[in-house]
Amino acid sequence: MLINHTKIGKLEGKLSVVTGASRGLGRWIAVELASHGSLVAVNYANSTTDAEETVRLITEAGGTAQAIRADITKEAEVQSLIQEAVRRFGRHVDVLVNNATGPQPELSIEDISWQAFTDQLEFFVKAPLLLTKAVLPGMKSQGSGSIINIGSEVVQLGNANFSSYVTAKSAMIGMTRSWANELAPAGIRVNLVAPGWIPVERHKDSNTEGYQKRVPLKKMGEPSDIAAAVAFFASEEAKFITGQCLSVNGGNTFGI
Repeated sequence: MLINHTKIGKLEGKLSVVTGASRGLGRWIAVELASHGSLVAVNYANSTTDAEETVRLITEAGGTAQAIRADITKEAEVQSLIQEAVRRFGRHVDVLVNNATGPQPELSIEDISWQAFTDQLEFFVKAPLLLTKAVLPGMKSQGSGSIINIGSEVVQLGNANFSSYVTAKSAMIGMTRSWANELAPAGIRVNLVAPGWIPVERHKDSNTEGYQKRVPLKKMGEPSDIAAAVAFFASEEAKFITGQCLSVNGGNTFGI
């Protein structure tokens, strides 16, 4: 089945970089952006096989994508990632999706260390900063761009024994709002999508029954729900929206 490039917005021919796109939410965000005509740089850190599977899903549906390896917590590799994406696709980055994550340990205050906090800040503060700095020259030169951070409902829920992750995701909200104000005069929009618990590969052995009962819509979300929200923020339909945090969690929380 060919991709329907008219589903939403005007992403035709635009270049999106999606971090952590070899699996999980990142994979389906990449697939969704491609379905709206975007060229997609599929960033990954470890599994070439998984990244190529994301590319296959896109190209077999008629889209265009290439996998580019980079550890997005390292400045030199981030610079290389963006330069390589621009070289391969022949245009500046139009859409940046800061999605990549790492291990998410659950630790009590007694057991947690400062290193556990910095580990999370590396993914959710340092990496988005490095990536945004790398794409800014191109976005500013063309007078447009969309940066979309992937947050979490845990900021509002304040999950126990999860303070390092909750803290780092909280920092993303302030970062999003500050950057939105700073970059708006340059035509660059910055928004955040805050998913609820969306079961992906890392949750394959998890019991979702208790969580599902607490969600007002009484069902679990799917990766496509998050991907659709990202595609909206990336599109021209959201051209007058910046600095916003959109909760996509079946009503489990009501805005941030």
